[in-house]
Amino acid sequence: MRTTLTLEDDVALALEQLRRARGTRFKVLINEVLREGLRQMRARPARVKRFQTQSVDLGRARLASIDNVAEAVALAEGDAFG
Repeated sequence: MRTTLTLEDDVALALEQLRRARGTRFKVLINEVLREGLRQMRARPARVKRFQTQSVDLGRARLASIDNVAEAVALAEGDAFG
C-alpha cells in the first residue's frame, strides 16, 4: 500500500538517525518500527503486584477522646491533667 505520512520533526530526526545507524532504507525502517510499535500496543500490560501495607499494633490509645484539646496538649507535653 502506498500512502503519504506526515512526521513531526523529532520523529523524523530519530528515524533518520536510526536509519543511518542500521544502514537500511527508510521504507524498510518505517515498516519495522510500525510493526514493533503495533506489537507492543497489542500486548497485554504486565500485571502489577499489589502493594499491601503491613499492620502494626500501636497499643491502646492514651486518650479516650481528643475532644478535650487541653487534655490532649497536656498529655503531649507530659503534664498531669486534672
